[in-house]
Amino acid sequence: MNIVRTAMLLAFMTALFMGVGLLIGGKGGMMIALLVAIAMNFFSYWNSDRMVLSMYGAKEVDERSAPEYYGIVRDLAKRAGLPMPRVFVINSEQPNAFATGRNPQNAAVAASTGLLQALSYEEVAGVMAHELAHIQNRDTLTMTLTATIAGAISMLANFAMFFGGGNRENNNPLGFIGVLIAMIVAPFAAMLVQMAISRTREYSADKRGAEICGNPLWLSSALKKIAVAAGRVPNDEAERNPATAHMFIINPLSGERMDNLFSTHPNTENRIAALEEMARGMQARSTEPVRADNPVRKSRSVPTTGWGRGGSEPPKGPWS
Repeated sequence: MNIVRTAMLLAFMTALFMGVGLLIGGKGGMMIALLVAIAMNFFSYWNSDRMVLSMYGAKEVDERSAPEYYGIVRDLAKRAGLPMPRVFVINSEQPNAFATGRNPQNAAVAASTGLLQALSYEEVAGVMAHELAHIQNRDTLTMTLTATIAGAISMLANFAMFFGGGNRENNNPLGFIGVLIAMIVAPFAAMLVQMAISRTREYSADKRGAEICGNPLWLSSALKKIAVAAGRVPNDEAERNPATAHMFIINPLSGERMDNLFSTHPNTENRIAALEEMARGMQARSTEPVRADNPVRKSRSVPTTGWGRGGSEPPKGPWS
């Protein structure tokens, strides 16, 4: 089903790309756009994850350079039955995270320095479990391909200002009006992507992430902190590349917090409510309470010591 969904989305994005080419350069522009789209689809399948990571200046870390952060991802991946993804850190004050990669065997997770500084050990585990859920659900291929192609559509539409509407013979069938339409399409290209990517995947990743880490309240607590901080701390790189906004656990763009048709993410309060309801259900089935500060764990794969525990000092890492 995910393969069919991805193919349909790519077909739609390719058609949109060709439409912008038609408005700028007529049939010739459309054919060039088609060839570019085919090449881009092929290139993006193999390289879109690297492009997104490079766009945000992500630096890869390992067990030596970031033992606690890396260890969380390693242990959660083991619990989820996933191959170990590559682990990255983004130098950004806005707390946020995303996952990328064409399949679980070629996946990567990235967390910002702001997230690793602001969140407790358990909350980081909840966030990374959410990202691993996207990998397990194979959302990442759709997310990264869409981000790449949508960015190209916006760039192509912006080129319209350098064209004068074409000649009468062939080019743009709508003349200057066509170029104007193409220019108007650019600001809405990212919005079209947001509509194309189903927001239900966030609820699904929240649920599966809570199952992976063992406690829904870890993630709900993290979402509360991230949502508040993301609204105050700008993410300049995301603002320059809005087509990638849907990849993050919380919308990194300013002024987009409404749960409406054009939002990349469900309303955060709704997500938190769903996780808290899940926690109540787990508690009802258990003889012991599920608590955010000292949750019941059936597995000790995620260490019970670390930052956020008993007033201990934050562990040393790349975010220190």
